[in-house]
Amino acid sequence: MRLTVLATAVLCWHSALAQPTPSNFELNTALFESTFKLQQQVGPQHVVGTGFVMGRPVKMPGQGRYVLVTAQHVFDGVAGDDIQAVLHRRGPDGKWSRQEMPVKIRNNGAPLWVHHPTADVAVMYIDLPDGIIPAGDLLPTTALADDATIRELEIHPGDELNCLGFPNALEANDYGFPILRSGKIASYPLLLTKDVKTFLFDFQVFPGNSGGPVYLVQSNRLYHGATRLGAVATIVGLVSQQAYAGGQSLGIGQVVHASFIKETLELLPSPDGD
Repeated sequence: MRLTVLATAVLCWHSALAQPTPSNFELNTALFESTFKLQQQVGPQHVVGTGFVMGRPVKMPGQGRYVLVTAQHVFDGVAGDDIQAVLHRRGPDGKWSRQEMPVKIRNNGAPLWVHHPTADVAVMYIDLPDGIIPAGDLLPTTALADDATIRELEIHPGDELNCLGFPNALEANDYGFPILRSGKIASYPLLLTKDVKTFLFDFQVFPGNSGGPVYLVQSNRLYHGATRLGAVATIVGLVSQQAYAGGQSLGIGQVVHASFIKETLELLPSPDGD
């Protein structure tokens, strides 16, 4: 997918990457601006999920190409080549507006996304209208936690995590923003992620939550035996499904580790088009 220029609009091929540091970065806000509802209505069948956009770095320093991240089964459930994304944009007057945009996920039936061979993760390059993600707020893929991040921050069972999504397709407001909910890490161990693959998250999953980012934001966190001043912020995974036992929902989510998102991103062609 190459840079596309229309007579009336420019679809952004890259944008400035945010630099997540404790002094100038607020992950909740950045993810609200970068998380979108994905939906398709075909007769009585309604597919709904959540996707979030990150920037995959290109050769130009501080720039990245838009990548849409979601759960693989969201794309699998779509009939035909297109899904609809519900976007939100802030105008020059500061007012937000809701905008729906078709996103081509297949070309004559052939997927335009790549997926992880063993995890419920799909990613694809995406063009977005100018101004959908505010300048400087495009999340870098370095915001994804890997095993080293989990060890360094000593992320553990009982940690409170946030999640964005659209439970039962509900939007937070008329502007199409996602809904933030939270819960605790409810399983152990977390490492090694290549073996564990998923962890349990104590929040109830509804249709529409699949693909939503699950992340840690905490001030003055205690780890390595000391309280560290400032904030930590990292994306630890995405919602895959709800947990069942005996055919009944347990009101617990299953989250795919962010390390699998990183691995899936590496399956994409070079963002520079090389």
